[in-house]
Amino acid sequence: METKKLALGLLVAGMLGTVATAQAVDTRARFMAANCSYCHGTDGRSSGAIPSLAGLDAKYFVDQMKAFRDGSRPATVMGKHASGYTDAEYEAMAKYFAAIKP
Repeated sequence: METKKLALGLLVAGMLGTVATAQAVDTRARFMAANCSYCHGTDGRSSGAIPSLAGLDAKYFVDQMKAFRDGSRPATVMGKHASGYTDAEYEAMAKYFAAIKP
């Protein structure tokens, strides 16, 4: 009986740790994505000529950020912004923006 209680306790603790980790990743992605709001609008919803990021396909977002970073997609300011993030950070922001309804 004690073994079952211990196993259940460890399972619950592990699940809580996973939830806390997932929330931390989401919070970090949201924090990074907030830097985009100056040009692309709050939560990536642009109201002007600059493209919206909200609802954008995650793979497309990552591919474009890499292209800005390596210079294969010409840009005036995005090359500098893109160079400040890692591929993992691109992925996190991509998931964040993809989950937002345009």
